[in-house]
Amino acid sequence: MTRTPSPKGAAVGRRIGIGLMYGLWKPRVLGAWRVPASGPVILAVNHAHNIDGPMVMGTAPRPLHFLVKKEAYVGPLGTFLEGIGQVPVDRAGTDRTAITKALSVLDNGGALGIFPEGTRGEGDFASLRAGLAYFAVRSGAPVVPVAVLGSTDRRGRLIRGLPPFKSRVDIVFGSPFDAGDGTGRRTRTALDEATVRIQSRLTTHLADARRLTGR
Repeated sequence: MTRTPSPKGAAVGRRIGIGLMYGLWKPRVLGAWRVPASGPVILAVNHAHNIDGPMVMGTAPRPLHFLVKKEAYVGPLGTFLEGIGQVPVDRAGTDRTAITKALSVLDNGGALGIFPEGTRGEGDFASLRAGLAYFAVRSGAPVVPVAVLGSTDRRGRLIRGLPPFKSRVDIVFGSPFDAGDGTGRRTRTALDEATVRIQSRLTTHLADARRLTGR
């Protein structure tokens, strides 16, 4: 039996994220009020740096269950990620266990965090995988686009792989939207159309966020 990711663990993860992100950097959060206060929701986040996930966890108004690549689940880090309610996913194929866990988060009215590009890249939503569309259409949960800007602008002096400590990172939450076409269809064509619809909304939000923040 697949165990549902722990809501209490995600709440603990959020508190840890708040302490770390606000302690090490200067997050500027815009539009967090747009995230629905309750009920299932999917946060679709651009991904250019490894701190993007923790940054959103520490600045979102709700605890999040992120889909995290299984390669991160090594040793103590893996135990920690599982303890704070995150969901390991095998990106090499269709990970049915991860799909079941992610859907259970939404079925229980939780918030699911996804990097729709599938992996860290330019963070511009240029190439989306179909996973986000499936979860959105299957669950009926609204999608909230999230743009993390500034995490890759400069390298830190102490730790080159991280942004400079106390530098500003902008996190911009967009308006929720429905990915489906209203018919409830889950065919391949419907999912492909939903993916196109989602990509349009995400890229528009990213452009708006860049104009808003001057990034």
